[in-house]
Amino acid sequence: PGGGYWGLADHEGEPVARALNHAGFHAAVLQYRLASDGHHHPDMIHDAQRGARLLRHHGWDKLAVLGFSAGGHLASTLTVHHDRFTSDADDLAATVAARPDAAVLCYPVIDMAGPHTHAGSRHGLLGDPFDPALAELMSTHRHVSADTPPTFVWSTGDDAGVPVHNGVQFAMACRDHGVPAEIHVYETGPHGIGLGESHENAHTWIGFAAAFLRRHLLE
Repeated sequence: PGGGYWGLADHEGEPVARALNHAGFHAAVLQYRLASDGHHHPDMIHDAQRGARLLRHHGWDKLAVLGFSAGGHLASTLTVHHDRFTSDADDLAATVAARPDAAVLCYPVIDMAGPHTHAGSRHGLLGDPFDPALAELMSTHRHVSADTPPTFVWSTGDDAGVPVHNGVQFAMACRDHGVPAEIHVYETGPHGIGLGESHENAHTWIGFAAAFLRRHLLE
């Protein structure tokens, strides 16, 4: 779920997991630590890495990560920094990979250092004042490589919360590095619409994302 690294939006958690179940996938919801409880980087990526390793440890052979808004930033961080910032307390780190096999980024926060930064998410993740070098490192589009997993991105063109440029930058970085990527930009829609069930167009994203995951996880 998203929430600016300050909260976890319920409608971006269990309902999405159930929609993925309906589409034929197992799904789990990560309740990661938050700035509202005094946590900042690297606690959030530690939680994402640990979650991925636990699922693999329990038999999930192929694994995708999906996130909304700030949760999309965390998901993108796992794709590009899956072997960085590892916690010494993670007893699975030496034996179980945290790298996902695919990613779905939903109206994601991506840029932490440029003109399209979502300041609230940056504050939640990095604190205030923040280290500019760390903000650059956490601008995940700048760290896409050939090792980044196939990624599906969607957003709305007039998102007033997190500019569409964030997801577009990540998708284009994937293309620049030969990483399979699919992007959908719906003409209109507010930030934080989750499954988008009441939106005339954006509700189609879950079907497109499921098809993308089938291609890259199951075929």
